[in-house]
Amino acid sequence: MIIAKQKPLEEIREMLEGYEDILVLGCGTCVAICMAGGDKEVGVLAASLRMADKMSGKNRVFKEHTIERQCEWEFLDEIAANMKQVDAVLSLGCGIGVQAVAERFPEIPVLPGLDTLFMGMPMEEGIWTERCSGCGNCILDQTGGICPITRCSKGLVNGPCGGYRDGKCEVDPTRDCAWIQIYERLKNVGRLDMLYIPQPLKDHSKVGHPRSITL
Repeated sequence: MIIAKQKPLEEIREMLEGYEDILVLGCGTCVAICMAGGDKEVGVLAASLRMADKMSGKNRVFKEHTIERQCEWEFLDEIAANMKQVDAVLSLGCGIGVQAVAERFPEIPVLPGLDTLFMGMPMEEGIWTERCSGCGNCILDQTGGICPITRCSKGLVNGPCGGYRDGKCEVDPTRDCAWIQIYERLKNVGRLDMLYIPQPLKDHSKVGHPRSITL
């Protein structure tokens, strides 16, 4: 899932300067799960913005709405009528959601209320960890289901390096060495032979942007 966090309130207020009728738009999937942009967060942020406006003598209108996904046209259609009555949209979606709303409604300014961080998974309540970099060349079959591009601090595709100590990364001693984890995982499944297959160095020049796929 995509992990994001809300921008500081003052940064958001600065972005909204000059707009009087604002739609705070939430997204009900990834950013709702990581407690950054769901219906609850929309309500809290809108209330905070109203309170800040009241204290500064402003009287702007903040509308609230949350859709299932901001990144798909079919869900954006449900807010088409609302868009005729606002000066700007404050999107509490990931960067993809912001761009989708802006593309669907090009006549309305769409502003990001979140900072998109990474693709990750929940480790425990309130804690998410990055697991995939979307590099476009997955080698998880050869690394025991552990991504070295993302989970190794140096992004090594052949490891471990000589700097780890007691199973910890030399870059960040609080972090487990990804390649020690890969070794242990391959050992557990009886596939240590995979470590003898050298991986070519990652050619990042082949990962052009923006990428697309047609089915």
